[in-house]
Amino acid sequence: MDRRDANDLESEVGLGCDDEKVEKMERNGSSSLSERSAGGLREPLLLSRSRMNNTSQIAMVGANVCPIESLDYEIIENDLFKQDWRSRNKVQIFQYVFLKWTLALLIGLSTGVVGFFNNLAVENIAGFKLLLTNNLMLKEKSMVKSPGTLNPCRYYGAFAAYAGSNMVLAIAAAALCAYIAPAAAGSGIPEVKAYLNGVDAYSMLAPRTLFVKIFGSIFGVAAGFVVGKEGPMVHTGSCIANLLGQGGSRKYHLTWKWLRYFKNDRDRRDLITCGAAAGVAAAFRAPVGGVLFALEEAASWWRSALLWRTFFTTAVVAVVLRSLIEVCRSGKCGLFGQGGLIMFDVNSAVPKYSTPDLLAIMLLGIIGGIFGSLYNYFVDKVLRTYSIINERGPGFKILLVMTISFLTSCCSYGLPWLARCTPCPIGLEEECPTIGRAGNYKNFQCPPGQYNDLASLLLNTNDDVIRNLFSSGNEEEFHLSTLFIFFVAIYCLGIITYGIAIPSGLFIPVILAGASYGRLIGTLIVSISDLDVGLFAILGAASFLGGTMRMTVSLCVILLELTNDLLMLPLVMLVLLISKTVADCFNNGVYDQIVKMKGLPYLEAHAQPYMRHLVARDVVSGPLISFSGVEKVGTILHALRITNHNGFPVIDEPPFSDAPELCGLVLRSHLLVLLKGKKFTKRRVLSGSEILSKFHASDFAKPGSGKGLKLEDLDVKEEEWELYVDLHPITNTSPYTVVETMSLAKAAVLFRELGLRHMCVVPKTPARPPIVGILTRHDFMPEHILGLYPHINPHK
Repeated sequence: MDRRDANDLESEVGLGCDDEKVEKMERNGSSSLSERSAGGLREPLLLSRSRMNNTSQIAMVGANVCPIESLDYEIIENDLFKQDWRSRNKVQIFQYVFLKWTLALLIGLSTGVVGFFNNLAVENIAGFKLLLTNNLMLKEKSMVKSPGTLNPCRYYGAFAAYAGSNMVLAIAAAALCAYIAPAAAGSGIPEVKAYLNGVDAYSMLAPRTLFVKIFGSIFGVAAGFVVGKEGPMVHTGSCIANLLGQGGSRKYHLTWKWLRYFKNDRDRRDLITCGAAAGVAAAFRAPVGGVLFALEEAASWWRSALLWRTFFTTAVVAVVLRSLIEVCRSGKCGLFGQGGLIMFDVNSAVPKYSTPDLLAIMLLGIIGGIFGSLYNYFVDKVLRTYSIINERGPGFKILLVMTISFLTSCCSYGLPWLARCTPCPIGLEEECPTIGRAGNYKNFQCPPGQYNDLASLLLNTNDDVIRNLFSSGNEEEFHLSTLFIFFVAIYCLGIITYGIAIPSGLFIPVILAGASYGRLIGTLIVSISDLDVGLFAILGAASFLGGTMRMTVSLCVILLELTNDLLMLPLVMLVLLISKTVADCFNNGVYDQIVKMKGLPYLEAHAQPYMRHLVARDVVSGPLISFSGVEKVGTILHALRITNHNGFPVIDEPPFSDAPELCGLVLRSHLLVLLKGKKFTKRRVLSGSEILSKFHASDFAKPGSGKGLKLEDLDVKEEEWELYVDLHPITNTSPYTVVETMSLAKAAVLFRELGLRHMCVVPKTPARPPIVGILTRHDFMPEHILGLYPHINPHK
């Protein structure tokens, strides 16, 4: 990944992801620091010979390389904020609280409707495609005069229709991602994790990303790819929450006074957490599982009030889905039928187990851990390979999608020819062989009265396949060879499909692969086991999920809500714990690996062992540029021009204080607003009262979608450069500070737990400058620390 000189410790970019802006970032190096001599700028506290931070400030978002910046989760307690807070009455405070719950309600309603629409569209589009393929085969079969005569034309025609439909849908999904919103590619869960950890990038949660995520996911899943819509639904819910939490828009005349309360990263973070939970609830119809997913996997910061709002949001999603599904039960939703979200009661067997069953379940956990860690390893390698192809342009992205689409179609249509025809079981309640798109008993090439069990798994929608694998009561429904071939196909196709330029989730491929080997083991030991093969399929899915994603509590609850079987709780808990323990011996969870591979500067909940050998001052980067409490306009403009720092320490000096002391920290965005207002003075005097009367706290609020003031927007005349401006009213007078001798491990944990963007490092002795430096998240990155101290063992 390309790197940049570290005098740009905190990037102000976020206005676009095109190559020109990335190249501009790369050129903003230390050479510009030579301009300090142009006049006016204070001598940095950390001189140019000091250590630099060379960590990358660009990352992969979806399938595109974008500049990244940190989010301001800290409350900026300056004079304007305090004035605004003191002026709020009880009615305004009630409005703020009421609006939080209203937005949570709207997030739940919107995500529920979008989730239902996704499933409705996928089931109808994929159902029409499969019905067309089936009808072509049946039509040609009825035209054969002799029963023993084979007419290959009918199979070629059906394959052409099937592969052609898949190709058209795949190209549509790829074109949306390649040309409209590259950030929509992939599952989106790593990006949501990074955002909730404090990392932002342009278009990560933008409206066009939402649009492409919805329709790209529909086209991609309907195209027969081995992907799911569950991961994209998490990203979709987060995008909806971000859109609702923008705090209004002057462009679209949505400037309701109440909405100004949400023009900050802190409240948007809470809303996006609710959106992520709502996405899981909409994907699996698992409201409690959605809350636990947000708590265990997505969010880096949590509190009890957020738990209540998240639970309320997912409850709204469950009610919306229940209401809409009831409408579809009357047959008003086309080919939706019993597909899509209706995955409750997929297994009616009662779990009764003995000692041999527990040993088999432990074996399932071990297998899931090994297969899961291997899956993560291969996914990482494939993603790195695909990133080289995707960097060559949109045309290559679409070509890669077309290649994988054709390969998937060949496997789905060709592998069933390896399976032998099986006579239909006697006494079945459902039709055999199945005439239509769904069902367990696909006819395919078999004669009347027989079915192809592999075609029932490969030529079906993902949700129907899960239902088929989880079904109970017929141990001989799928042959051992069929389950083995299906597992190998899904395992391999899932690996090579994730990473192409379409919205794609990992949940469904992992569930399908795990359920197949789980049912395979259950079929092998059916003679000595008391458990049904459908229950083994559920436990296999749980083991593979635990081995790839390394979640426990949320996956356990999601599976229980999915199957509506509380008696499975001890078995699911056991298999998840074993699979996660085994897989952790080899590598990290799949989403953690993808976050790292994309170059997103994610801060872990725990400090690395080598950090205990260092203190805060050991990794502080330079140069550090500071301002006086009353500073020259030209000095500020020059500092903003030669650096992209987002935070500057403000130091009071005589006559405003007895000795140099740290007044606080001022943000780059606030400086731009202040300079835009041109409240300057000719003499170096305090003018805070005039600034407080002219500006309001909302003037300094963060705009939506990162479209704030830029340095180029300022119109400061040359004669105004010698004027002064008082920075005290916009300075955060209570920034988080640590003493320079604090352990780096402790500082890293504090930085993450508080959701900081800047941490001031102050000297231990009073006879020195009042600030040693500023720590940002990039200073805690392993590549920076180990680059400074290569002799340190990263594992000790």
